[in-house]
Amino acid sequence: MSDDLDDLKAAMKAATPAPDAAKKAAHLALAQKNFADLQGSRDEARLTSDRPGWGIWTGARQMLNFMTTRGGLTATTALVAIGFVTLTPLGQGLLTPRDATEVIATRSEAAKPVMTETREREAAEQKMEQDDAVADSASVVAAAPVAEPAPAPMPQMFAKEAGRAVRGVALNNTPIGGIVRPMPQDMIAAPEENTEAFANARQNPLKITADDPVSTFSIDVDTASYAVVRNSLTNGMLPPPDAVRVEEMVNYFPYAYPAPENGEAFRPTVSVSPTPWNPGTQIVQIGIQGALPAIADRPALNLVFLIDTSGSMEAQNKLPLLKQSFALMLGQLRPEDQIAIVAYAGSAGEVLAPTKASERDKILAALNNLGAGGSTAGQAGLQQAYSVAESMKSEGEVTRVILATDGDFNVGLSDPEALKTFIEGKRKSGTYLSVLGFGRGNLDDATMQALAQNGNGTAAYIDTLSEAQKVLVDQLSGALFPIADDVKIQVEFNPATVAEYRLIGYETRALNREDFNNDKVDAGDIGAGTSVTALYEITPVGSPAQLTEPLRYQPAGVAQGDADELGFLRLRYKAPGEQTSQLIEMPITADLAPQPDAGFAIAIAGFGQLLRGSTYIGDWSWGDAIALANANKGEDAFGYRAEAVQLMRLAQSLSAR
Repeated sequence: MSDDLDDLKAAMKAATPAPDAAKKAAHLALAQKNFADLQGSRDEARLTSDRPGWGIWTGARQMLNFMTTRGGLTATTALVAIGFVTLTPLGQGLLTPRDATEVIATRSEAAKPVMTETREREAAEQKMEQDDAVADSASVVAAAPVAEPAPAPMPQMFAKEAGRAVRGVALNNTPIGGIVRPMPQDMIAAPEENTEAFANARQNPLKITADDPVSTFSIDVDTASYAVVRNSLTNGMLPPPDAVRVEEMVNYFPYAYPAPENGEAFRPTVSVSPTPWNPGTQIVQIGIQGALPAIADRPALNLVFLIDTSGSMEAQNKLPLLKQSFALMLGQLRPEDQIAIVAYAGSAGEVLAPTKASERDKILAALNNLGAGGSTAGQAGLQQAYSVAESMKSEGEVTRVILATDGDFNVGLSDPEALKTFIEGKRKSGTYLSVLGFGRGNLDDATMQALAQNGNGTAAYIDTLSEAQKVLVDQLSGALFPIADDVKIQVEFNPATVAEYRLIGYETRALNREDFNNDKVDAGDIGAGTSVTALYEITPVGSPAQLTEPLRYQPAGVAQGDADELGFLRLRYKAPGEQTSQLIEMPITADLAPQPDAGFAIAIAGFGQLLRGSTYIGDWSWGDAIALANANKGEDAFGYRAEAVQLMRLAQSLSAR
């Protein structure tokens, strides 16, 4: 046996070729070169005395080294978890088909090794071993059924994208079969602080006619509040009460008021209806319908687009939507109309010199080249825009600055009172100002209202392209062409027939009694074809709905007056460009029949009061508002009224949470 073994050794030794010194030297040189190259692949690489080897202790050392890295710890933990859930009865009971696939996917992703600068060669070997382990462990559960796709993350209202708040990005982790996969902290974007500010005041109080029979206010054709309310509700939130201006919700909708006769700028209409939320009271509805001149008769139009291109405008529902909105409006302009574009972000600049509307491609190219970046300098932009507008003006033409912004006036003249003073000084030049709001999160409604109300203009909020179609296409004439300036309403109620009254809305438009006859006091403007609605809730004398007790010592003669009159309406307005106002007067009598769609206007007024939490509507409910609106939708060519009913239903559901 010993001889046989010696013979076998000798045979194997003879069969083994002698070492080739040249090849050995070449292989050694190549190995040294590769090692040197790897060491030089990082700026701060360090030499190591370790060398590769084999055996159980070397393998154990490599395993321990690998386990001290972040990727190693993740991978080995995943391997232990897979072993537990696949090889033990308890783990198999916990693992559902859905879980198995998710664990494998998670483990495969987490098991990617993390390369380190100090041990690159070892890390490469460890990666090969780890990939083999992943394949082996995956084969253990390869027979598991294919899992269904994981449900999409529930969207949160805001998330940061490029430093700004963007809607519709999920922030929450998604539970998968009872296992929550944590998101790294540096991947989670916290919601940006909400800096919205809304211009509003406490709801108008109940007035006792014998004490205070006269109500005076400026008309308001703005619609921004309704669009903000809609935006909040469709995103799953009740709007802030201060965002709800009831008159702007009511005036969002057109009503079938009688058209003015030839030569009249507008025509007032008054009607009386029962109050749905307070039996024993009545609603006095005052409607004003503006004339709509023939398109061929309208004057030439000079528009300066003043566009906020600050960093806060980068979200999809801000600058990109703004560009699309203005592009829609361009199609409604005549060839002789002029467009100029001024952008402001840090510093103001003229992006497009006054250009004829017929050069549509040039205008669109200037719009599309705008990008968001920088901080907002509102004052500088306004100054530049008004300067450009002055250069465009000609006799008989209409000149208007259209400010488009998210309201984030955070640089320059940002105080609403200071902006008001600046705008008041400019409106005397005859240049009108309109304000379009875009986006949420930092919408400065207070500043927008200060600008629009004091610049002889209007304010609207655009949250969708459909809203842009309504404001800048369907109602373009009303938005851009004024037919009456400084329109004021004054109602004197008759204490002989009306015990109490309350103006619904218009809290930010209240005027002093003496302001009515003062032509220096600014008020709202009416555009071509625009309708305006104001609602009073009145309590007749002797009604059980009266909330106040009559005075014991009533002044002499206070109950005197025409028993057929509830009150007396006075309207003042100026023709565009004029300095002296004109007066319209008419009595309000109890026999004035309700308008055909009065019920819908009242339903919207009730909707707004519910959103504000009014104390004057008793136990009137969302269901009552929905029923009243549905019963009085009437003609609804564009679906605005049907949309309002859906918003009521959303508010009902949200308020019940």
